[in-house]
Amino acid sequence: MSVTATPHTGAAAVLLSAVATVCWAFLAMTGVAALGLHLLGVDAYGSLGPMTAAVVVLAVGGTVSPHGDVSAFGVSGVTAETAIDIVPLGVSVVGALLLGLLFLRSLRAVPGGITSGALAARAAAVVALFTALVGGLAWAGHDSVTIPARKLIPAPAGGGGGPLDRLPDLPGLGDLPGLGDLPGLGDLGGLPGLGGQGTAHDLPGLLLPGLADARLRVDFAVAAGPSLVAGALWVLGVLLIALAASRRTPLPRALAGADRFVRPAASALTQVLLVAVLLGLAAGLYGVTEGGQPRRALGAALLGAPNGAWLALPLGLLVPWYGSASGALLHVLPASLRELLGGGGERPVTLSRLAEQTPGVWATALVAVVLMLLAGVLTAMRTARTEAGLLAYAGGCALRLGVVTALAVPLLVWLTEVAVAVRLSLFGIGVHETGLTLHGGLGTGAVLGALWGGAAGLAGALLAAGAGLAGRRATVPAHPAHVPSPYGPGPGGGPGPYTPSRPYRQPNPDTNPYLRALPPREPERRVPPPPEGPPPGAPPTPGTPPPPDRPPAGGPPPHGSDTASAPTVSGTPLPRPGGPRSRPKRRWDDPPPEPPPPPPPPGRPDAGR
Repeated sequence: MSVTATPHTGAAAVLLSAVATVCWAFLAMTGVAALGLHLLGVDAYGSLGPMTAAVVVLAVGGTVSPHGDVSAFGVSGVTAETAIDIVPLGVSVVGALLLGLLFLRSLRAVPGGITSGALAARAAAVVALFTALVGGLAWAGHDSVTIPARKLIPAPAGGGGGPLDRLPDLPGLGDLPGLGDLPGLGDLGGLPGLGGQGTAHDLPGLLLPGLADARLRVDFAVAAGPSLVAGALWVLGVLLIALAASRRTPLPRALAGADRFVRPAASALTQVLLVAVLLGLAAGLYGVTEGGQPRRALGAALLGAPNGAWLALPLGLLVPWYGSASGALLHVLPASLRELLGGGGERPVTLSRLAEQTPGVWATALVAVVLMLLAGVLTAMRTARTEAGLLAYAGGCALRLGVVTALAVPLLVWLTEVAVAVRLSLFGIGVHETGLTLHGGLGTGAVLGALWGGAAGLAGALLAAGAGLAGRRATVPAHPAHVPSPYGPGPGGGPGPYTPSRPYRQPNPDTNPYLRALPPREPERRVPPPPEGPPPGAPPTPGTPPPPDRPPAGGPPPHGSDTASAPTVSGTPLPRPGGPRSRPKRRWDDPPPEPPPPPPPPGRPDAGR
């Protein structure tokens, strides 16, 4: 009995597959974000749930708007204006990997291959559900975080001088005769040491001990509109990259050209970028063992290892960066960047300028070149080698990898850009500003990516051909034709009783004898059989039995006949086998048969001597 899949069943399967894919991806992203925030110790200042939702929204390109307010001595006058534009790529990479793998697995499970309409329907279901969950996170991602001022403002005994130490330097504020006459500060006259007679020069030393007990409240909220648009574009980009980087997922016939041109280079470069992420994570784990705060180092590596790795890769390929840093954020940078960006204003950040501060930075260029060469070798291994010459084959690999790298390097530069700005205001007067910006040249990255990718593809193809690895891992997914099967639909309404597995390699006549063309056979000459019996019209020979009756030509053979008398290849029929030999019947009065004679006695052993 055959089972035919109805449209309702197909739509339900698509919906269930999309639900499973999106839910597993969101669970993984939420788990990584929550674990990273917990290791950083951020959950000590606020609720972990809303902060996790905000970080996941940032990971898919959403927008989070924070706003701060400082309350001290019962007076709220210090406000903080904050702008954050950074993507925690550790959360993004985990979600993208799981989302892409599950989506590709659902496509491979479609019996009979995937069509353009089915692919569009499955992608639309995943994008719609993912965007809906981003909307839920935007609704949940708003809360407030309260941070003690002790964590932000250093004590005057340390000699560091916090933001309030700069109050006497503000224009006109140092000349104030007393504080009791300031609007809104009359209540401060009763404070010990002030009495309305203190000057602004005494303000830091008198207020900082009291401000140590103040608290900074940061309210954050997710912007719903921009976050929904960014989430939809993010998941669509992830699905496109997954389809381009997968080598075994069948594509519709309209996209069959991507198997030969796009997929070998895209899969190789994607694998190399993941290797770079592992190297960044290993560097973060090394910081866990070397630093004095292993929990914070592990949390930072979990959330930002891809940021550092994918920022260093374009930098090692000589892509120029530009940045500026000031205030407290300057101290969170590495020593080389701190010396380079600490002078104020936007400055170029290149590998040569970093090497002036730290010569070991040149290892970044070496690692980047090795990774690009690895991408070239993998591209050559996954590109089928035709009968064309070696130079044509190497040129094709260089063109493939050059085009893909020209698109990938600007994408990495754009994803790893950083922009953080914090401005503290006291009664509307700017007291302290800190900021950090770092961005790269997108156009220069595209040009350099094309040059590096072409060179790596050419060198990798020559190396793979010299080692005998060219085309060794080339795979072309099958594009089965949707034809009805004589056995009825298979599982899930497919065209056959079962779905055959795809071959792991291309058919090769040198190793498969069934694919070799056989030489043409010469036509055989048929010899007419000799006539049986006397010629027609001749009188029968006396004593010769009459010929048996034969069935007419084209009729069925008589009962009990065999094929022994059929003409052979040579034209001569085989002799007809005789009937079974009859045994003579015994009568009841016949004497019994004589027994056989006994065997002769055995001779003596020495009889022959």
